[in-house]
Amino acid sequence: MIQRTRFGSIVDLKETVVSTSPRPEIYEVLDDRFRTGKCANGDQQLEKLAGGCRWAEGPVYLPAWRQLIWSDIPNDRMLRWDEQTGAVSLFRSPAGHSNGNTLDLQGRLISCEQGGRRVSRTEHDGSVTVVADRFEGKRFNSPNDSTVRSDGSIWFSDPDFGITSDYEGHRAEPEIGGCNVYRVDPATGEVRLVADGFGGPNGLVFSPDESQLYVSDTRAGHIRVFDVRENGTLSDGKVFTEARQGARFDNIRFDDGGRLWAAALDDGVHCYDPDGTLLGRIVMPETVSNIAFGGPKNNRMFITANTSLYSLVMAVTGVPRIRR
Repeated sequence: MIQRTRFGSIVDLKETVVSTSPRPEIYEVLDDRFRTGKCANGDQQLEKLAGGCRWAEGPVYLPAWRQLIWSDIPNDRMLRWDEQTGAVSLFRSPAGHSNGNTLDLQGRLISCEQGGRRVSRTEHDGSVTVVADRFEGKRFNSPNDSTVRSDGSIWFSDPDFGITSDYEGHRAEPEIGGCNVYRVDPATGEVRLVADGFGGPNGLVFSPDESQLYVSDTRAGHIRVFDVRENGTLSDGKVFTEARQGARFDNIRFDDGGRLWAAALDDGVHCYDPDGTLLGRIVMPETVSNIAFGGPKNNRMFITANTSLYSLVMAVTGVPRIRR
């Protein structure tokens, strides 16, 4: 199914002028490997790129355009920041109360729509195609975040966050009866349930070699890791790390050193060693929702936090954008 969409123009957002955080120290070192790995090198202040959102989420960097797209879920819109000019504009509204965004292998935008209860793809001509909106004839709860594997398959989480109220979607009764992770076959479009038993599955990302899938569970307060079989199924799910007291996980991303970075809501951005040890964190002035690597060298971390979009250029680099 295809529908048309229109791209917006410059919009007036509060505090869109670049400013710096007043915090003199934005890194907390909890393990010396955070220091020796140069995780605390690079920018020593946060850049605030935009404000005026109700709940900012889902940043994704578009290398060809040097722009960042992100979601403002309660306001039912997607916004766009231009890296070369600093301008902020409206990308799409209404936007199906979109949450997480990513790119597929062709550079097309994949969006999880909490309001639309579907995963959609924005084509190069601006039209929108529905990737998946049902499993076994039943509507999804509210797709939250997605990741694309090098075989072109799309994997996404489906908690019930968008149907529990009208704030980030539309209040509704669940049809599936669980909060799961799914895979969309790139050739057939078949949707397969690959992992269940979550309280609230949220961010998900493949390990740099794609042999494992990591999934954060916001309600359970941990990140689980699964082995990925050759046929696209999962096995041997186990807890990778537990959130420290007061923290809850949202989305997750890998750097090219194998460290896992996690948006930890009220506890900033966490950095984990491959062995699961919390090495350090980025201290944030607002509640963190989502992170993404971008920029020409893929070493700029973009952070959506409550009402705002922040960034910092780092000495670590995200995993390569395209893996084949």
